[in-house]
Parts: sequence; C-alpha cells; structure tokens
Amino acid sequence: MRGDDQITGERQIFGTDGVRGRANAGAMTPDSILRLGMAVGRVFKNGQHRHRVVIGKDTRLSGYMIEPALTAGFAASGMDVFLLGPLPTPAMAMLTRSLRADLGVMISASHNPYHDNGVKFFGPDGFKLSDETELEIERLMSANLSDCYAGPSDLGRVKRIEDAGARYIEFAKAAFSRRTQSLEGLRVVIDCANGAGYKVAPTVLWELGAEVKEIGVAPNGFNINRQCGSTSTKQMREAVLEYRADIGVALDGDADRVIVCDEKGREIDGDQILALIAQSWKKRELLKGDGIAATVMSNMGLEKFLKGEKLQLERTRVGDRYVVEAMRAKGMNVGGEPSGHVILSDYATTGDGLITALQVLSVVAREGRKVSDVCDMFDPYPQILENVRICEGDNPLTDDSVKAAIVAGEKTLGDKGRLVIRKSGTEPLIRVMGESENEDVLRGVISDICAAVEKAGC
Repeated sequence: MRGDDQITGERQIFGTDGVRGRANAGAMTPDSILRLGMAVGRVFKNGQHRHRVVIGKDTRLSGYMIEPALTAGFAASGMDVFLLGPLPTPAMAMLTRSLRADLGVMISASHNPYHDNGVKFFGPDGFKLSDETELEIERLMSANLSDCYAGPSDLGRVKRIEDAGARYIEFAKAAFSRRTQSLEGLRVVIDCANGAGYKVAPTVLWELGAEVKEIGVAPNGFNINRQCGSTSTKQMREAVLEYRADIGVALDGDADRVIVCDEKGREIDGDQILALIAQSWKKRELLKGDGIAATVMSNMGLEKFLKGEKLQLERTRVGDRYVVEAMRAKGMNVGGEPSGHVILSDYATTGDGLITALQVLSVVAREGRKVSDVCDMFDPYPQILENVRICEGDNPLTDDSVKAAIVAGEKTLGDKGRLVIRKSGTEPLIRVMGESENEDVLRGVISDICAAVEKAGC
C-alpha cells in the first residue's frame, strides 16, 4: 500500500497539521505570518458581531516572534485577539468553543525540535479547518490583501486571558470519574517534554490524588522535545524505575500526544492504548460506532485484536484530521494513531494526551491491576519504520525505480504483511513503513526500498 500524508492539489503552505516550518524562514517569517493572520481573519469574519480569535502557544523561543505577528494580522483584519499563553493544543480547541471565539490558533510544531514552529487553526466548533478552507486562505495570501484591512475604527483589540490554564485543568479533571474514582495510592511520573503542558498536566494528576514526579517541566525556549517527551521516552522510563512508579506518562511538545510506560519501564504505544480504551468502553457500553478509527500506520495486531472483540477498524490516511473525519462519518467516539495521538470525541475535538492518559489511569484504578497487565492488549506484528531524508520539494516516489522496488516488496510480503510508503507533510522525509509475520523478510524489503529512494533522490 502506498500512502502520502501530504494533501494533493494546489496546497503550498498548509501541510497535514496547519502551517509548519523552520522558524524565521519560509512560511515562518514575521511577514508571512502577518499575511497569514490577515488572510485567516478575512475568511472568518462573517456577520456583523465583534469577531474574536484566541491564541495559545507552546514554549519555543520563536513563539515570541510568531504570536505578535499573528496578533497584528488579526487586529488589522478587525478581529479581537485573546492571548492565552502556553497551553496544550487540546486546550485551545476546547477554549475556542468555551470563549465563543470565531477561531482558535495554536502556535506549535508539536513533536518537532525547537528550531521549527507552526500554526494550527480551529474553527468555532473546535475542529481543525477543512482542506477547502485552507485552500481559500492560501488563495488570499497569494493575492492582494487590501480587502483584508479593517478601517481605523474597526481594528481589533488585544487582551490577555489569565485564567485559561485553570479552565483547562477543570475540563481535564471532569474527564476522569472522580466522583467514584481517585488516583490516590498511584505513583505517576509525568514527562511534559518541556512543552505546553508543563504547568497544567502535573497539576491535574496531583489534584486527582496521584503522587506525582515531574520531569520535562523546565522550558527555556530551546529544550522542547529534546531527549524527553513522547518521542524520546528514555528519561520517563528511567524515572519510573528510579522512583518505583506505577506508570509513566510522556506528552509531546503541545500535549496532544501521549506515550505511557508500565511499572517495569516498558513503553506502551498508541495502538495498545487504543485497544485498551476500545475494550474498556465497550464493556461499559460507552463505545460508539462498533469500532474505532485509526490510520494506515496502526499495527495489524490491533486490527486482529479488534476483530476478536467483534469491533471494526476503520483505516484512514495519515493525519489526525482524517481520523476525526472518519469518526464523524461512522459515528465513532474513539480513534487515533500509534504515535499516541488519540481522539476521544466524548471529551475533545482533537487529540488530548492528558485526557487519554487519564482514561488509562481510570482502568488501572478501577481494576486495581498493574499497568503491565492492564495495557498488554495484543502482540504486535513486527514493524519497521525508516525515514529517508530528501531535499525540499523533491519526491522520489514518482521515480520508476522506486515504484518498482515497492511493487517487488509488496509481492514478497504477500498477504502476510503490508507496506505504507509516504512523503511526510511536516518534514522533508520519505517514510517507509512495513509489517510482516517474518521480520527478517521485512527487513530486507524495507532496506531495498530505502536504497531505491536514496538513489533516486537529489
């Protein structure tokens, strides 16, 4: 199977999750961001009411540059701006609705290093923008923006909201059944990746009764995701062993993803978490749509497990927006990705790492079993993922030799495995993923395809 997590068509600025790039270059320069804010403001100024936009960010140094550039663009278009400071992405989705905003904005490059940044948008319903809306924004950015300027008396005002973090803390706690449950007696290591959740996540866990050991809670503008968080779990796993914790929880830079580990320091990915929540919610008659949605990257072991539970797996292309689209179309309330980006639509419109972790902790607390027992849901198929770096704008997947290598690999694996080859929408990479019952055969197939991609590259 071949996949591509870039949107086909005319899109030049938006990727799979908003606009993203290296700070102070390309689409992430102040003038580009200013134009982006003006164009988005023009699209979302509908009706005669005062229009408002809420802006949050993670802890990257470049956020101090991007936030005022966006603010100027929105104010120039006539939108009132509410600045919320460092907050998780799911908090921004929630607060967009709570504050009756026309638009929500999160300044973050998620799990990427500090030198990257990005801008994610949420509509008034708290959901990410459609492809069509993003294309309209791009069209305006490439045109004359004179139509976007508000008159001198219609300029937007700017205000900082001081209690935004407290609002999200209460929202997250409400997702845990604290009337009948408590985290009392559980020792939890929380790694906030020196990112957006560094204040709110430990507070939620402590207020729910847990004994909390915090790491990754000292952001300095440069250390977000650096050897910590959901993409680098070594610190979390070591801390669990050192402090004899019951569980480790690792968020990413904007806290919309989570990876956990058990009391033995063994990592538990998003697929295992999805299986746990699906089974738990089914038993409690909370699961909707007779299954869950997940991307083509989810392990075949998850699919096999769900079949055993008489549940379906609705596969989508890579990107949480496509998971959400499938969930809404199929009436499902659980979906996600193996990266730990889990969407629980009963609570949130986007992935929420903290609320997902609370669902795992809820099962642990309710059943009184060790995390290693609770989260051991299925045996995953051997899976290999290799990233091949390419030049900006290059696409080796169109090369005949690469196509031939992929076809040969698919033939070798047969019905005992699968391939997902795709160009990243967030980084200059070709992602080569495969699964098979036979790991040695799979390793050879992946190696051949990666070699073909490298040879065809620039």
